[in-house]
Amino acid sequence: MNKPLEAMQDAALSDDSAHKRSPKKFLKIITLVSTFGGLLFGYDTGVINGALPFMARPDQLNLTSFTEGLVASSLLLGAAFGAVFSGRLADHKGRKKVIKYLSIVFFITTLGCTFAPNAAVMVFFRFLLGIAVGGASVTVPAFLAELSPAEIRGQMVTKNELMIVSGQLLAYVFNAVIANYSGGSTHIWRYMLVIATLPAILLWIGMFFVPESPRWYASKGKLKSALHVLHLIRHPKRAQLELVAIKKTVQNDRSSEKATFRDLRKPWIRRIVFLGIGIAVVQQISGVNSIMYYGTHILQDAGFKTDVALIANVANGVISVAATFVGIWLLGRVNHRPMLLIGLTGTSTSLLLIGVASMTLHGTPLLPFLVLSMTVMFLAFQQATISPVTWLMLSEIFPQKLRGLGMGVTVFCLWTTNFLISLLFPVLLSWIGLSMTFFIFFCCGVVAFTFVKCFLPETKDKSLEELELYFRNAGSKVNIQNDMPNVNIDKKN
Repeated sequence: MNKPLEAMQDAALSDDSAHKRSPKKFLKIITLVSTFGGLLFGYDTGVINGALPFMARPDQLNLTSFTEGLVASSLLLGAAFGAVFSGRLADHKGRKKVIKYLSIVFFITTLGCTFAPNAAVMVFFRFLLGIAVGGASVTVPAFLAELSPAEIRGQMVTKNELMIVSGQLLAYVFNAVIANYSGGSTHIWRYMLVIATLPAILLWIGMFFVPESPRWYASKGKLKSALHVLHLIRHPKRAQLELVAIKKTVQNDRSSEKATFRDLRKPWIRRIVFLGIGIAVVQQISGVNSIMYYGTHILQDAGFKTDVALIANVANGVISVAATFVGIWLLGRVNHRPMLLIGLTGTSTSLLLIGVASMTLHGTPLLPFLVLSMTVMFLAFQQATISPVTWLMLSEIFPQKLRGLGMGVTVFCLWTTNFLISLLFPVLLSWIGLSMTFFIFFCCGVVAFTFVKCFLPETKDKSLEELELYFRNAGSKVNIQNDMPNVNIDKKN
C-alpha cells in the first residue's frame, strides 16, 4: 500500500461519525430502501393481471385480445432496452444516482398509465415504465452486490428477487380488494395502477439516505469517498483491507481487454453466450409470465367470475413468495443443474395437467379449482428452482472479460422472449383455447428440459477460472457434467 493511501485511511479512521452507525443495521437499511426498486418491478408487472379485465371493457379502453397483449407486453419490451442501457448509465453516473432517476421515471410513467385516455397512450407509458423496470432489474442487484460483504452477498442480492415476488403479491391483493370494494366504479383499474406511485416516492426519498457504491467511487479514482462508505458498512480493519482489494480489482479491470461482438468468432466464447441465452430463454418459455400477467384471465377462462378470479389469484402470489424463500435456502445446498431439471419437470407436468383438465372437464364446476391448483403447483416449482437458478447461473458462467457482453446479450434475450410470450398469450387463448395454449407451453417445457440435460454444465462450487478453462478446452464430445477440470485455485481470492 502506498503512503498517500495509508494517510487517507488514517484520516477516515479518525472520523468518529463513521463508527457511530452499526454496519449490519445500516446494510439492512440500504437493502430495504434499494429493493423498493424490486418491489416496483413486481407491482408494475403484477398489477396488469387484475387491471386488464376492467380496462378492456368497451366503456374504458375497449381492448381486443391483441391490444390486451400489447398493453401487457409493451412494458417488457421497454424493460429489454432499459436493462441493456442502464448498466452503462450506472457506470457513468453512479448506481445511487441512476436508482434515483429510475424512481422518478416510475412515478411519472405510473401517472401516465393511470390517466391514459386510450390504448395507444397506455402502451406508450407502459413502454416507458418498462425502461424503469428493466433498469431496476440490473442496477439494484449490482448496487447490492457491490455494497454487501462477500459472505452474505447471495443473501442480500436474492432479497431483491424476494421483493419482486412480494410486489406481485401486493398487486394481486390490492387488485382483489379494490375490485370487491369499489362499489362498481367504472375506472377501477386506474385505482389499481396509481398505488405504485407510493413505493416510487419512498424509493426516491430513501436513496438520499444511502451511500454510493464504494466500488463505483474507486472506479472513478475517488478512493477517499470509497473508504468513507466502507467505514459506514464494514468494521474499520476490514474496510481498509477491502479498499486495497477493490483498488486492485479496478486496476485489473482497466488493464484487461473486454470482449466485443468480434470475439464471438471464437468457439468457446460463442458457446458461453449460447448457453447464457439458452438459460434466459428456458426461464421464459416455461410460460411463467403467462400466469403472472394473465392469471386472472386464465381463471376466468376456466370458469371463475372476475371478482372470484381476482381473489383466487392471490394464491399464486402467496405461493410465489413462499417458494422464493425455499429457493434461497436450496441454492447453497443443492447442485444447480438438478434444481433446473426438477423444476422443469414440475412446471411441464403442471402445464400438461392444465391442458388435459381444460380439455376433458370444460364447463364443469371442478375445472376452475383444478386449474388454480395446477397454477399454484407450477409457480411452486418455478419460483423455488428455475427462477433463482437462472440469475445465479448467468452470474456464474461468464468470466470477467465476457461479463459485460454476455449479460447484456442474455438479459436482452430474456426480456425479448418475455415480451413475445406476453404479447401472444391472449391471442392464443382467444384463437385456440386454454387447453391447446398450455399444450404448446408443455412442448416448450420439454424443449427446455432437453437443452438443460444435453448442454448445461454444473456450476456450483466452481470458480470463474475453472469454468473459463472448461469452456476453453471442452470439445463437443466431452461429458460436460463429469469432465469439469480441477484447477488449483484459491477460491478465497
